[in-house]
Amino acid sequence: MATIILFHSVLGLRENERLVAKRLCAVGHAVTLPDLYQGAATEDIEEGFAIKARIGWDVICQRARHALASVPEDAVLAGISMGAGVVAEVWASRPLSAGVLLLHGLATMPANTRPRLPVQLHVADTDPFFPEPDVCAWQRTAEDMRADVQVFRYANAGHYFSDQTLPDYSEAATARLWSRALDFLSQVRC
Repeated sequence: MATIILFHSVLGLRENERLVAKRLCAVGHAVTLPDLYQGAATEDIEEGFAIKARIGWDVICQRARHALASVPEDAVLAGISMGAGVVAEVWASRPLSAGVLLLHGLATMPANTRPRLPVQLHVADTDPFFPEPDVCAWQRTAEDMRADVQVFRYANAGHYFSDQTLPDYSEAATARLWSRALDFLSQVRC
């Protein structure tokens, strides 16, 4: 089973992320779920961006690096939406990571990405933050870097479609996401 560090979305560490961690722990994974906002959270995306701006990206990434100190070097890096951006910031410093799981967001791949690194991406087909041309370019880059990349696009789903408390929620897409993600994580070797 994998050790996973999961970075939350721009909305902060909420019940949804705790449920994700619980789901992963229930199948035997060990999950670290750092609170990059130190208690601030919201259900409103504009307020989430305001919290992010107030804290500052450098501080958020510093908190993520601090959290990484407590997990093994081969821990799976995982991020939800903004959390994928956090993964992008720390990825280069974790060359031994067993895998990367990106939910609702892209993460720039560092130059030191090792060949055959398992990477899985889940995004909505019509995601306003990650449009199809950006996802296709990201996938080409990942393939050029010889990562073992899987990209899953979800039709009829909004940006953060796996959070049942948000208007973007899609039960069908969420079920497919978790079936694929759990299968991916069961094959990652830490």
